[in-house]
Amino acid sequence: MKIKQEPFGKINDGKEVTLYTLENDHNMTVKIITFGGTVTSIKVPDQDGKIADVVFGFNSLPEYLEEHPFFGVIAGRYANRIAKGRFTLNGNEYNLAVNDGENHLHGGIVGFDKVVWDGSIIQTDQVVGVNLVYLSKDGEEGYPGNLRTTVKYLLNNQNELAIEYEAVTDKPTVVNLTNHSYFNLSGEGSGKILEHEILINADRYTVVDEGLIPTGELKAVKNTPFDFTIASPIGKHIDELGLGYDHNYVLNKNGNELSLAAKVYDPKSQRKMAVYTTTPGMQFYTGNNLKGDRQGKTGQTYGKHEGFCLETQHFPDSPNHPEFPTTRLNPGETYRQKTIYHFSV
Repeated sequence: MKIKQEPFGKINDGKEVTLYTLENDHNMTVKIITFGGTVTSIKVPDQDGKIADVVFGFNSLPEYLEEHPFFGVIAGRYANRIAKGRFTLNGNEYNLAVNDGENHLHGGIVGFDKVVWDGSIIQTDQVVGVNLVYLSKDGEEGYPGNLRTTVKYLLNNQNELAIEYEAVTDKPTVVNLTNHSYFNLSGEGSGKILEHEILINADRYTVVDEGLIPTGELKAVKNTPFDFTIASPIGKHIDELGLGYDHNYVLNKNGNELSLAAKVYDPKSQRKMAVYTTTPGMQFYTGNNLKGDRQGKTGQTYGKHEGFCLETQHFPDSPNHPEFPTTRLNPGETYRQKTIYHFSV
């Protein structure tokens, strides 16, 4: 296994961005930049050994500095939505940046996706990887507490990319972190993902209102278009949902053990991806808002339903739903989350 680092340009204030390339012994490579902790590339073989890049992204830093729909980034301090950008903790109301209609999305205007993380190399006999660290200061985007966050990306010879998240705070706060990669197992820019077959290990999902904020109801997926308890094509019922899927699934699990969240199979390339996580939920998003106006790494554009996201997470708007698993983090505690993406054919 190999790892290398190289410059990837500078952001507007002159801060340098580093690109890390991780490579295992089976022709799987992963690229990560310190801007946004972004996964820019995951290359894996198909059944014939043909390599394709299965995540959306760009070739240069200026493209990442422009507005884009969170391709490959770490979303935080709170991934997904918080209603009206408000929550109360210990009797204090906190007002967050509002950047999705009247709601707060993925950490706000300058979330974890738009900052430069401190990076360092991890290399052992078992893995190659990157250790990323960012200190989010008290009051940043409206959140309380100085939050020190560490994210490790680790690649092994089993074609697994593990992401390990940790965070500590000096004041009570809320935390919910995820990676926002868009996948197409046929290869990025190769068309729609509607024939990909997906299994989601969840019997329930969080019902949402028109602003995609949970109502509080956890509804059974059985006999609805949300039922992927048996693997079936993503496109089978997608037209019944208007734009498509953008919903949080309540994963079948006890506590926070590492367990199966989803399996995806692409009949065209015969690539498979399994997702394991310690989180209670996972947002399934089918690229509903992609307009085909952003050119990707191979010159292809990314259009509606041409990529899907599996964002392992706590539920949206949890700080305003005490009945949901808590996202509160107190001083002296450590937030931990682990997700593994396993590729095979």
